[in-house]
Amino acid sequence: MKRIIISQRVDDYPDRDERRDALDQKLPQLLYGCGYLTFPVPNLLSQPVPGATAGAGEALGRWIEEINPHGIVLSGGNDIGSCKERDDAEHQILEYSRDNELPVLGICHGMLAMAVFEGGELHQIDGHVRKSHDLNGEIAGKANSFHNYSLAECPENFDILARSEDGAIEAIKHQTHPWEGWMWHPERAGSEPDRDLGRIKKLFGK
Repeated sequence: MKRIIISQRVDDYPDRDERRDALDQKLPQLLYGCGYLTFPVPNLLSQPVPGATAGAGEALGRWIEEINPHGIVLSGGNDIGSCKERDDAEHQILEYSRDNELPVLGICHGMLAMAVFEGGELHQIDGHVRKSHDLNGEIAGKANSFHNYSLAECPENFDILARSEDGAIEAIKHQTHPWEGWMWHPERAGSEPDRDLGRIKKLFGK
């Protein structure tokens, strides 16, 4: 089975003095159903590791090399800029993908992280939380929506694959790298499973 690494959101629990990496159980389940083994990314490996001789970020680089992934999923959750360790981890993951020409699927936050990495800008948007949208473009049909931020415009080096009925950019594809981003969550209800699973298998291969 092909190996896919998945970035994780960060949840804060101050009453427990814990800061946790987290991942919706349905996302690894969906990817396993497509024929892929998944490995959640430990965000703090992007920071200096106490007691380790490796510098900041080197630990995550070594972890990725040990997994030797065939593809990458940048998952949803968190606003860009709210979790330094996650932002740093995803930046390093995208650098690894770029250098090794690995396919990437960015989901919601993940699509925005991909766009920001390439110089894109974000703006706040209304009417996209716990909603369903009709998609228009190369990707059409229904899509769920759980985000407060969107792309201000299509970043350079990307093409738009879909917009919502209010004109917001809902899906993009890089012109050079095998990167695709969706603002909806394929692991949640309100999307179209056959459409989404077909695109995932096409992106990552059999």
